[in-house]
Amino acid sequence: MSQSLFLVTLVVDDYDRAKDFYCGALGFDCLQDDVQPDGKRWVVVGPTGEDGAAFLLAQAANDRQMAAMGNQTGGRVGFFLKTDDFARDHSSMLANGVQFLEGPRHEVYGTVAVFSDPYGNTFDLIEHVAG
Repeated sequence: MSQSLFLVTLVVDDYDRAKDFYCGALGFDCLQDDVQPDGKRWVVVGPTGEDGAAFLLAQAANDRQMAAMGNQTGGRVGFFLKTDDFARDHSSMLANGVQFLEGPRHEVYGTVAVFSDPYGNTFDLIEHVAG
């Protein structure tokens, strides 16, 4: 049996605002942006060059979804963005206005720094050490 996790829903306030952040500031690819029969959109964004999970951007449709936005993991770092060049991506993200919550730190497993999206979801930008 072969399985893989390929999409993770991320609740956002506006499709275009979220797409601008993920594709603009983070440099993700827009993999799909289709209007559905009910007027909702199917917007999928993901990191360039890797065969990993992508985000399905889901615009909040009610108060409960709005309240969950940015806190989908209960305040924990919920997403991990792996890079092959931490310095390059960290610098680019800073230049594009990405909000880092800490400076880079060197751990036994690699170089890492926590950043957030416009909704408050937190991510580790991480370059693993070889091995």
